Amino acid sequence: MSVRFEFQDARDWRYLMESLNAIVDEASFIMDREALKLRALDPSRIAMVDLHVPREAFNTYEIEESQVKIGVNFDDLIKVLRRAKAEDKIIFEIEGRRFRIILAGKAERVFSLPLIDIVGEELPTPKVSFDVIAKMLSDTLRDSLKDAEMISDTVRFVGEENVLRIIAKSDKGELEAKFSPEGGSLIEYDVRHPSAASYSLSYLDDIVSRAYRVSEIVTVEFSTNKPLSLSFEIAGGGTLRYYLAPRLEA
Repeated sequence: MSVRFEFQDARDWRYLMESLNAIVDEASFIMDREALKLRALDPSRIAMVDLHVPREAFNTYEIEESQVKIGVNFDDLIKVLRRAKAEDKIIFEIEGRRFRIILAGKAERVFSLPLIDIVGEELPTPKVSFDVIAKMLSDTLRDSLKDAEMISDTVRFVGEENVLRIIAKSDKGELEAKFSPEGGSLIEYDVRHPSAASYSLSYLDDIVSRAYRVSEIVTVEFSTNKPLSLSFEIAGGGTLRYYLAPRLEA
């Protein structure tokens, strides 16, 4: 098995791996001649992550086989990536049953982790239509979720014609954050039908508090009582996307 791929910024790759680790502890990357991909469910099957990084996003992208599966433990991988310095580039290689990680900067440091076998079903792309599509700054979404976390463990997204609202309510009080194109908080906004849906705040906060570092922009998509989609664009044309099941209210 001959595999080698190189990414320019080791710290950016660390942020990407930490974002995956928001919902999965271990998973398999699928590497083929076109892209590096990963699609996995969290253990409770409430959230799914879907990563696609085209070969053009890498400095080097070499694979002899038509497809290679790379099973990794994210806790172990992230420990290595946290040793990266700001100027380091990162190189990955497969050597037998080992996953070699090279941090190349002023010095070259080589780490080797075992590949792990992960048994799991092949997940299809979710077929969900969305009635509300909002593109916004990812740190703005993160801040509103942090505010909501002080009030409740559930957050409600409400998409109306000219405004997106994020609402949290409990015995502790109430929060309502409003976003609009006119106010400048929404970069793009399309409402096909007014919609509302509630989601677990613990999942959302965990995802967004890590993934906002991957991209300054997030696309939020939802429909009434349907899964939420959060998409983050990766430099080079890649996409990090999450789906989160709704919490149905009585």
